[in-house]
Parts: sequence; C-alpha cells; structure tokens
Amino acid sequence: MADGTRSLRGGSPASSPVLGGRGRSVVVAAAGGSTLPGHGFRRVTLTKPTFCHYCTDFIWGLAGYQCEVCNFMSHEKCLKNVKIPCSCIAPSLVRVPVAHCFGSPGHYKKKFCTVCRKSLDSPAFRCEVCELHVHTDCILFACSDCRQCHQDGHQDHDTYHHHWREGNLSSSARCEVCKKTCGSSEVLSGMRCEWCGILAHAACYIVVTPECTFGRLRNMILPPSCVQLFSRNFSKLHCFRISENLQTETDEDDDVEGSTQGSAKDIQISTDSSKQNFSKQTLKIFDGNDAVKRNQFRLISVPRIAKNEEVVEAALRAYYINDDQQEYELQTFTQQALLSDDVINRNNAAEDSNLGSVFRESVPEAWIIRAKPKDEEVIRIYPAWLKVGMAYVSLRVNKDSTTQTVIKEVLPLLGRQTECLQNFKLVEVLMGSKQVQRMILDNHELILNRLKDIRKTSIRQMNQTRFYIVENSKSIVRVNLFVSGLPPQLSPEEYTNILKDELAIKTNVVSVSHVYQAQGAVVLEISCFSEAERIYMLVKDTTVNDKPLNAVVIPEVMASKIPQNCCPLLVFVNPKSGGLKGRDLLYSFRKLLNPHQVFELTNGGPLPGLHMFSKVPSFRVLVCGGDGTVGWVLGALEEIRHKLVCAEPSVAILPLGTGNDLGRVLRWGAGYSGEDPYSILVSVDEADDVLMDRWTILLDADEPAEGAMNGMAEPEPPKIVQMNNYCGLGIDAELSLDFHHAREEEPGKFNSSWGSGADLWGSESDNRFEKPRIDDGLLEVVGVTGVVHMGQVQGGFRSGIRIAQGSYFRVTLLKPIPVQVDGEPWIQAPGQIIISAAGPKVRMLKKSKQKQKKTGSLRETRVDSTSGSEGGR
Repeated sequence: MADGTRSLRGGSPASSPVLGGRGRSVVVAAAGGSTLPGHGFRRVTLTKPTFCHYCTDFIWGLAGYQCEVCNFMSHEKCLKNVKIPCSCIAPSLVRVPVAHCFGSPGHYKKKFCTVCRKSLDSPAFRCEVCELHVHTDCILFACSDCRQCHQDGHQDHDTYHHHWREGNLSSSARCEVCKKTCGSSEVLSGMRCEWCGILAHAACYIVVTPECTFGRLRNMILPPSCVQLFSRNFSKLHCFRISENLQTETDEDDDVEGSTQGSAKDIQISTDSSKQNFSKQTLKIFDGNDAVKRNQFRLISVPRIAKNEEVVEAALRAYYINDDQQEYELQTFTQQALLSDDVINRNNAAEDSNLGSVFRESVPEAWIIRAKPKDEEVIRIYPAWLKVGMAYVSLRVNKDSTTQTVIKEVLPLLGRQTECLQNFKLVEVLMGSKQVQRMILDNHELILNRLKDIRKTSIRQMNQTRFYIVENSKSIVRVNLFVSGLPPQLSPEEYTNILKDELAIKTNVVSVSHVYQAQGAVVLEISCFSEAERIYMLVKDTTVNDKPLNAVVIPEVMASKIPQNCCPLLVFVNPKSGGLKGRDLLYSFRKLLNPHQVFELTNGGPLPGLHMFSKVPSFRVLVCGGDGTVGWVLGALEEIRHKLVCAEPSVAILPLGTGNDLGRVLRWGAGYSGEDPYSILVSVDEADDVLMDRWTILLDADEPAEGAMNGMAEPEPPKIVQMNNYCGLGIDAELSLDFHHAREEEPGKFNSSWGSGADLWGSESDNRFEKPRIDDGLLEVVGVTGVVHMGQVQGGFRSGIRIAQGSYFRVTLLKPIPVQVDGEPWIQAPGQIIISAAGPKVRMLKKSKQKQKKTGSLRETRVDSTSGSEGGR
C-alpha cells in the first residue's frame, strides 16, 4: 500500500462527473472517492488447506474465490468486504512515487510476496527501507511506494500520513482499532504503518487517523521533512550508503529484471474444472520491444481450444494489467526478431481469425502483446503541488492534443486559469520499483503518440507511467559527497589541486565546502548531477599515495525544521562485529528509524555521520560493535567536537564485540543475543546520562621496530592511542594476542574474548584506595603472577594484586613486550609508555531500570609481575 493512499484514491473516469465542454469529456477525481479493488475473482476448487486473505480464517469446504491476477483468496461471504486493492491497480493508488532499495536475494521464512501474495519459498528480495518482500520474478511489478525518507525537490511537504504496508505480521499481532488478532503466518494479511508501527486489520485501518506521529520512537526519529537529498542519478543503495560489496551481481537492474526469464505464471482460463482436462499449450509472452531485446518474458499455460481474446486476457493478467482485453492483440515473431526491432504482425491474416483458436498445426512459441491504436484516450494529470481534496484530473486527449493544449485545459480545473502557460510544464514519471524516472515533455509533443511509444516499448511500463503538471521554478542542485582517504593536514587549496589531478573535477560546478584536515577528508558540494555521478564512480577506482579513496553521498539536515522536543539518534553499526549480527541490525534500524540516520562503519567510518549531524542542535549516538568500535567512534567524536553544534552528544552501546567490557559496566550486557531492536531503541531513549573518563597513551620506543635490518633503522615515531577500558602489558596481553591471531584464522569459532568481564580489581573494601568509578579521573593498576592466577581471576575465584590508583603513569619497558589497549594487542618495542587523562570527560548513556551486574572497575592497567617492566607515578 502507498503512503496516504486511503485519503487520495480517486474515482474512475467512468464514475466521475463530467465538467468539460466543447465536445471533450473532462473529469476531476476527488479524494475520498469510492475504492475500486480491481480484483478478478473466480470460483476455484481447493485441493489443499487454504486460508482467507481477508479474515485469515480457514476456508472450509472445497470451494473458494481467487483473484486471477494477484491470487487473493477469499470466502464467498468476505468478497463484499474486500478493501485491499489488486496488484494490477496498486500503482495508480500511490500518492508519492518513491523507489525501493532492494538488497541481495535471500531466504525469508514465513514471508509472502506483496505482488503475487504467494509464500517466498525461493530466494527473494527485501527492501532495505520498508517491509516490502517480493519474488525475483515479481520485482518488475512492485509499486514504487517505499517510505519517503527525505525531501528531493518533488512534492516536498511537512505533514506525514501513515505508510501502510500489508501483511507479513506475526501471528500474535493485534489490531489497534478492534484489539483482536490481525496477524497471520498463513497468508498475507493485516496492515502496519512503516513509520509508527501501528497494526490494524484491512477492514479497520481505514478508520485510523491518517496523520502519523511516528509513534513511541518519534523523539529519536529524524523527520523526513528535515532531510534534503538531491538523489537523481544515484541508486537507493548509494543514497542510503548501503555497501555494494554485500550485494550480488544479480542486484543490477538488467540482471534482476532478466530473472523474469523462464518464470512461470500459470494462468487458468476456464473456471470449470471439468474443462481443464484438455491438453494445454505453454506460451512465452513479451510485453513490448524492450522485453524482446532483453529476452524477458512471462509464461502462460492455456488450453489448446482457447480463443484469441482468452489468450490476450491471460497475457494481460500475467503482466498485472486489468484493462479491457478488446483493446489489445497478440503478435508473433520469428527467432530473428529477438535480435532486431522488426516485429511481424501475423494476426491479421484473416479478418475472422479472432473468433477461433489461436493455435494451428504450427504454433509459435513466443508472442508479443500489443495495444491497439486509438483515436482518443483519457489520461490522468496529477498536480505536483499537494492540493487538498484532489488526487488527479482526468482529461480526454485526441490526435491533435499536445503538451501545451493539455496544460491549457488542466489549469482552469485546478483554479489556476489566470496563470501564464509558460509557467508550467508537463512531466512524464515512470514509477519503476527500483528507480523513479522523470522526463519533461516538449510543449509540441503529441500526447497520443507519446502514449503509443510507451506501450510499444512496454505495456507494463504504461501501467506505471504518470503525467504531472509542474510549476516552473529555478531548482538549485546541491549534491554533497564526502570524500575520504586523502593525505592529512593539507590546506583546502592543496586538496582541490589533488582532486583536480586525480578526478579532473570541474571547479565551476564543484567546490570544497568542508575540510577535515586531521582525517584527510573533504566534503564536495556539486551543482551538476552528471558531474556528481562521474566523481562518485571515479573515486572507487582512485588511489592517492597508495591509499584508496572513498566517497559517500551525504544528505543535508535542515536543523531549523527539527521539532524542539526531538533528539535524533545517530546510529553506527559495525557489520563485521559479533559474528556478522550487525548486518541484521542495520536492516532493523533502517526500518525502525529514518535510514539516513543509520551509518555502516565499514563504509567511510564514523566521520560522514558526524558531519551530517554537525548542525543538529541536540542528538544522541548509538554504537553497535565491540570495545574497539566504541573507541573508534569516541575518538572521531573527540577530534571534531569543535565543529559540532551539539559538542557533547551522549553515546549508548549495543555490544557486538567479543569483549564488551564497556557495555557490561554501562548495563548494556555482555553481548547482543538477538534482543528486539525496537526494545533496544526504547532502552536507549530511557537511558541515563553519565560521564566517563578517557585516557591518552603515548608510546615512545627507544629502539628500532622488530625486524629492522642490522638494527640500523630509526626508532618508531611516538604513537598516541586513546583508551576507554583498559591497557594490558605482559602475560595478559600475550594471551590476548594469541587469541587474536587464532580468531583471525577461524573467526567462526570465537564469539567471546579472552578475559572479557574479568573483575581484576575485585569488590573487597580497601582503605588504601578509593572505590573505582568511571568518572573519578583515576586509573586503577593491578597485576597478576601468571597464567594460573589469570585463570583464577577469569573464573571468579581470585582478584588481581592491587598496585596503585592515579591520574598519570609512566611505564618503562626494558624489552619487547605484548601490549593491548581495549582488546587490540601488538608487540611494543622497549621505551616509555605514558598514560594520562584525555581532556574532558565524555557523556555516555547507562541503561536504566536494570540491576547493575557485578563487574567491578572498568578501566585497569594490568601489569604482569614477571614481565620485566617497571612502573611509577
């Protein structure tokens, strides 16, 4: 279902009032008109257990009623109550066309295809933004009715209606209106708003208030009216920064659409089962020249005695078209036609051939379904501005009608009769499931010829094509690309010169709007769509100083439009953490929130997200990953804090790593184990703000790095590392290093970390030291005597040896020694290690309403007493 279709369904031209004159029929469709589901039901004999798609109850007996197009199954008693539209008319009910964002094919148990309503037994596609599921061979017929998550210059508005999506609800789902069960695991049934999550029966959702308030998570959702993205020429994967390396090759337009080849849509012509015993013929049906070139067809199975009109009707149903079959005809062609544009019409050999069977002794295997030429047609013109109470204007056009005459006749019906014709244009919109394409029609274009050309290309595309009347305005194109991987610490002029040399950017349409010198990243503002696309694609294959560049499309957040009580959540997910659980969380959070506020850390790191939120006055951060991922985000936040309007956003953690010590102390648990993502977001919203110390570790080696030739190399330059949890030296770090190497070789065998959750400091009271806290500015130093002692600590039988508490430490290494910081181990050369407080404390979110587990101190410096190192304050 489309966003807001309930309030914008218009009546058909035949049932609308006639308003025009001069021999031309003109009708206006008003909002709130009668609903025309468009189904073609027939009585069928049931051979297996079947459930009604309307009431979800079992259909007792041997007979039911099934739509011949979309397979909607119903009791006889439920037929009169069916409100869900057939797939054949669903495109006409879309309010704002928005293409879907399909990921790679996958297996989805207990899910149903939105187009054909059948179960997804084979690999299928799922939209990464909304709850649409669709078969591979049904993807061409899916409506472009995805959630509108940003403004793009087309029909921008601030009021949002519920975005209803049918089916695939859990069997325990309950209707918000009648409070009864509305979900089913047996059929596609029930309705859900993809923004606020409200659930309802198909018969109940029409009484729900149309305006959507975004539900329980409204204070965390970045409102779509506050996000602007000029997305033309970019796929939905690019717009939502979804890594293409996770997509298979079949996700390309040509390959996915080509998957319809060989797909069978078996259409039964006769409604009498006794007549279905005759032998049948399977035919390939193409819907136009484009399908012939791509060799994309649908299969239909019809009796050999079927007449032409019956086969035409079956072909139309195969392509989800419910037009009058008398307006179409079948044409045959030879195999050579597959390689050329020449299609031979063989149907007109005899004038009365349509009265008999289409089959002869030699039957062609492939046919093309064509629209018969017309002298006049009724077309719908949609107003590009959201005029209250009006969905579209229906206008009759003939062979003399041009774009200019259509505009002239439509404007008075919209109350704009005093306007100048030159102030408006007619735009043709193709509402493809993966891309919405717009084309401005020339003022002298003959509309009837244009319709003929579209149908010749594809009658399916004609069913997905609209015409909008649009007011001319000077549109400002502004595409923002975040480019990283550049050399650090350069001036804006130097970055511009590098981009000129490597990417041949055109400075008249490309400018550097922001520079992140320490990170070697810039933001390009581009005023030309084609140039933006060229740069984006070229960056993928460009390296500077042997370092690959990376580009991310960044939307613009209009901070002035954000409601005062809204504190959007910026989500960072590391899909490689936690046994790849991050990938599922990416999908869940994109669906629950605005996908523009969810960032995948392997695609550009945390900086693009922080830049996008730099003007947001108040926001929070959720980091989904291990301790290292949290440190990565906190480090990036510290580096650009001065460039943020909200300089101190609070940070929550969803632990996905193998240690998760920080997550334990802040009550987020020892690791993610499949909790409901919705409940996680609620917990983040209810979490408490706390302060946490961060520490800076300076590593200054006195000797060359291990492996240097004859010891003649220069010592390693000083290295600075940020620490949030702990620093380990000696046996503890050695065990962690061995564990790290083993995990890299066989990651599937490791889902926890060595020593994770170990309480080295212990809980016993001690008059010598303060009670450890995460915000006291003190670091606890403990030691262990060896592997046995470490094992006893891990088992909870002993604690470490308390050595010191302080805010500044200097450690001298006398020989190479394993070192780890927040679970990241390495071998450190002899030299000095200086640990000190790292500037201001950071704000963290601590989960509330849950008893804190016994985890002891978070930040510890572990020193092995046999490692040969010395420490002091």
